[in-house]
Amino acid sequence: MSQLSHYDEQGTARMVDVSAKPPTARTAKAHAFVRMSAQVLAALPRNPKGNPLEVARIAAIQAAKRTSDLIPLCHPIPLSLVDVDFGIEKDGIRVITSVACTAGTGAEMEALMAASIAALTIYDMTKALDKAIEITSLHLISKTGGKNGDYQRQPHE
Repeated sequence: MSQLSHYDEQGTARMVDVSAKPPTARTAKAHAFVRMSAQVLAALPRNPKGNPLEVARIAAIQAAKRTSDLIPLCHPIPLSLVDVDFGIEKDGIRVITSVACTAGTGAEMEALMAASIAALTIYDMTKALDKAIEITSLHLISKTGGKNGDYQRQPHE
């Protein structure tokens, strides 16, 4: 495993200098799952706070655009796409986020931030119905571009 790039020789945290890296097309896709009861799922269309999935979609887009404000050593990058898909399943809601940009650094954190904030927003919008809702399985699905090349999560990971 190579040395972590966010530390200098003395072990001090630092922002990586990406100024010499040419901007290239990059994408990233992330996943989160919001586990909830059938009763909470059935109540989604009648939620008094509004449609939880549409509010979560907007929250995810905002979160992706603000990632560098919250993750200290992330670079602000010009996102050209943030897409959020929801899958209603018998035991919860699957969140898949996709981001794209042309930049000198990747967009994995933006995709992960979008997925996590979408999941948290769904929790916030439904917690009055059940405090036992769980957010699980936050992970990167794939990424393209950059010097380290492409990544595709394997089923066993």
